[in-house]
Amino acid sequence: MPQIGCHLSCAKGFLHMGNEALSIGAGTFQFFTRNPRGGAAKPLDEADIAAYRALAAERGIGPVIAHAPYTLNACAAEESLRTFARDTMRDDLRRLTKLPGNFYNFHPGSHVKQGVETGILRIAETLNAVLPEAGETTVLLETMAGKGSEVGGRFEELRAIIDRVEQPERLGVCFDTCHVFDAGYDIVNDLDGVLAAFDRTIGLARLRAVHLNDSMNPLGSHKDRHACLGAGHIGLEALLRIVRHPAFDGLPFALETPNDLAGYAREIALVRQALQGGTSIE
Repeated sequence: MPQIGCHLSCAKGFLHMGNEALSIGAGTFQFFTRNPRGGAAKPLDEADIAAYRALAAERGIGPVIAHAPYTLNACAAEESLRTFARDTMRDDLRRLTKLPGNFYNFHPGSHVKQGVETGILRIAETLNAVLPEAGETTVLLETMAGKGSEVGGRFEELRAIIDRVEQPERLGVCFDTCHVFDAGYDIVNDLDGVLAAFDRTIGLARLRAVHLNDSMNPLGSHKDRHACLGAGHIGLEALLRIVRHPAFDGLPFALETPNDLAGYAREIALVRQALQGGTSIE
């Protein structure tokens, strides 16, 4: 059965996030490694990490997803921006060795008029530079909506990155439902066909986590605007089919819907009810 969680603020530490996740019925959670717009990370609190690890072991939380800041662009045209991405990712991965066996998710980047092939090569170069720091952390390439010059809006682009990485066994993919739908993959009417294409291109064994989001925009819009479950163009029925699909069994699902904590609690309860055989919640 999948673990269902949401995105939480790490401002008060890991133990707080663990307790907050449990308070809303979550079995996992996602957090930004630092301010999502960039900047230095807070110093690690070893006592907090030890307390969280004890709680997670006792209550069965995890695996959890650490999300890199949005400002990282591993394939930027400017060398200084690529250096910033490498240094930040390397630092994040070193810090995550304190939480072994979890995931580090990042947006592959935007090629900014360099062309997709150059973008792919630069992303692979960045990964080759940082993966030696990964320890037991699996690094996840996120499926993207394909807006602007984003790399990763097609499964073939993610495959091309993986093929150029020297340690591909350290890589997985995070399947974002809003992004995939906005990129033009019809997960509403042809989920099995989309998953078959993913398997042919990347391999279902690399599917390691899911961002469960509805979309404010229609299929193939390339917009990337998340909606609450059932409030967008994907719809609740299609999203719950994804949660129940055997290809996603056992994976961590993180809600990135526009919600407060109470809203996340409601959506987690809704998904749990669906997994237990129900279809709706008041």
